[in-house]
Amino acid sequence: MIFRQLFDSVSSTYTYLLASRRGGEALIIDPVLEKVDRYIQLLQDLDLKLIKAVDTHIHADHITGLGALRDKTHCITVMGEQSGVDVVSMRVSDGDKIDIEGLSLDVLYTPGHTDDSYSFILPDRVFTGDTLLIRGTGRTDFQNGDPRAQYESIFGRLLKLPDQTLIFPAHDYKGDTVSTIGEEKACNPRLQVKSVDQYVDLMNSLHLPNPKMMDVAVPANLHMGLAQDEVARRGWAVTAVQAKDIVGRPDVVLIDLRERREREKHGVIPGSLHAPYPALEDNVKPGGVLHQLGTTTSNQLLFYCAFGERSAMAVQAAQEAGLAGARHIQGGIEAWRVAGGRIARDG
Repeated sequence: MIFRQLFDSVSSTYTYLLASRRGGEALIIDPVLEKVDRYIQLLQDLDLKLIKAVDTHIHADHITGLGALRDKTHCITVMGEQSGVDVVSMRVSDGDKIDIEGLSLDVLYTPGHTDDSYSFILPDRVFTGDTLLIRGTGRTDFQNGDPRAQYESIFGRLLKLPDQTLIFPAHDYKGDTVSTIGEEKACNPRLQVKSVDQYVDLMNSLHLPNPKMMDVAVPANLHMGLAQDEVARRGWAVTAVQAKDIVGRPDVVLIDLRERREREKHGVIPGSLHAPYPALEDNVKPGGVLHQLGTTTSNQLLFYCAFGERSAMAVQAAQEAGLAGARHIQGGIEAWRVAGGRIARDG
């Protein structure tokens, strides 16, 4: 496995780059906006293709790099379903998996620092965001933080992982880079409490100042969705209501860009062809299956995904590949559901 731990000294943020092999698919966790060019250079150095950019929660101390990475690499942006962010490509919930080639991260909902905090687990390590830090825990006094919920996330979930599990947090202010579950059980002063009430009292007595960038970072991080209105202005979008009138026509090829797990969990629009977004580049170029569908007949390609972000990027790529009949459903299957469109179970 390729694994890189990167550091932003301004916000003391750790960012993690993972891939299963050189030349393969990559995933990044908790990227910082100011470091995006550095990440892209590293991706090029390692001959990696960024497939997913993930935030453990809405950050208050830096502006996320998710939007910039999406715009520069066309990657999928991922956050937890509790997140109040306007648009991300994919929302995950407890028990889901985040997959790239050769790697699969288990998704663990660990609220407390914020109400949208998640941790991500590999067999030998866990990325804990701000929930569990090295010799500390994330503060719980803003963004719907809750010390009681954090106690359960830590003691009821994270500390039940094997003691040898490596801990990689989103921040460290002392220069530590990694710990283990067993080490934190023994040495983390905030974990030496005897009860949840004692932990709540401890966290409520911290009285910490707000992060310096909080007033800037939180609003920016809530609004980073791809501007689907621009795609619509170019005439490349249909609303979910309009889609209901054309789906099923023989000249409309409906294409689902989501992953298999999403289709199984949330259902599909009946009659759709499954062509996952990571394969889009190959599918729309000459010789690709979608290019053939869009050029050998008078077919109109109609893309959809979860919330419209992947499909907006897909329709732009298709148009650039000469597929003038490509459109997408603005707002994705979620907008389709709200409009009363029929959803079937996959398989």
